[in-house]
Amino acid sequence: MERMWRIHQELAAGGYPNCQGLAVDLEVSSKTVMRDVEFMRDRLGLPLDYDAVRHGFHYTAPVRDFPVMKVSQGEVAALLLAQKSLEQFRGTTFERPLAAAFRKLSHSLGGEMEVAWHELEQALSVRSSGTGLADMQVFDALAKAVMEGSEVEFGYHKLAGEKAERRVVQPYHLGCIENQWYLFGHDAVRGAVRTFALPRIREVGRTGEKFRRPKDFSLAKVLDGSFAVFEGGKARKVRIRFSGVAARLVGERVWHASQKLVREGRALLLEMKVGLSPDLRQWILGWGAEAEVLEPADLREDVAVAATAAAAVYRRSGRTAKE
Repeated sequence: MERMWRIHQELAAGGYPNCQGLAVDLEVSSKTVMRDVEFMRDRLGLPLDYDAVRHGFHYTAPVRDFPVMKVSQGEVAALLLAQKSLEQFRGTTFERPLAAAFRKLSHSLGGEMEVAWHELEQALSVRSSGTGLADMQVFDALAKAVMEGSEVEFGYHKLAGEKAERRVVQPYHLGCIENQWYLFGHDAVRGAVRTFALPRIREVGRTGEKFRRPKDFSLAKVLDGSFAVFEGGKARKVRIRFSGVAARLVGERVWHASQKLVREGRALLLEMKVGLSPDLRQWILGWGAEAEVLEPADLREDVAVAATAAAAVYRRSGRTAKE
């Protein structure tokens, strides 16, 4: 595509490039250039022809925009949905380049098809609940540090902590999981990769040290066995029976890559291999009495204790309201 763009620029400038000259400039063979030219003419529909007198290619009609790709209306709709889902980048360093990329893509569609954008706007949307409240300055500072391989230090407030702790981290990756942004990086004090929620990071600064991300680093490995983002130790077999409305709702989504769903009459049995992380327990509790943990026994007990504690809170609040 880069070669074809270079060829297009020469043609649009009024030149008459030929295969031999283009092959030298693009550092490829003449046959490769010929295939590119044929693709531009036959697949992209450009008015391209060879002038035997000037011994070069030229456009036989004006070409306003280079048609980077041909797409269907369904693909345009998918592109619009992608644009809407990227609203979470508004206010970050990514907003401007993303906006420019979408402008280029929309220009490349000219002439191929007509799309009623206002109708798509009314027909399609993306909506998220519980979107994370990450500080944009923190996000920008960490994004630059990740890209430039710069070690950072910041204050971090753990979930159960009373006050923020100072951390020195080599930032490897920024990921958005369940509408929340997380930083994955090597914690210098703990000597291991740790996960940090961006809303709990404060006062990001650089230590002046540079680093190289390990070649074997993989977010998939870091989250292997996790239900969502929290580390839950070694993956174990988890079986949960859902009833009522929950049985239908759970069956309509993929919650984990390892999941297996089995219908038992009106009930639904969910089986998966995950670590017993806090977010797994909270997810189960969120389904109330319509979710019953069958195994492992320690997870069943943990959920039962949490459910009993929650019920006790409501009983106390009920007595207080009557008084």
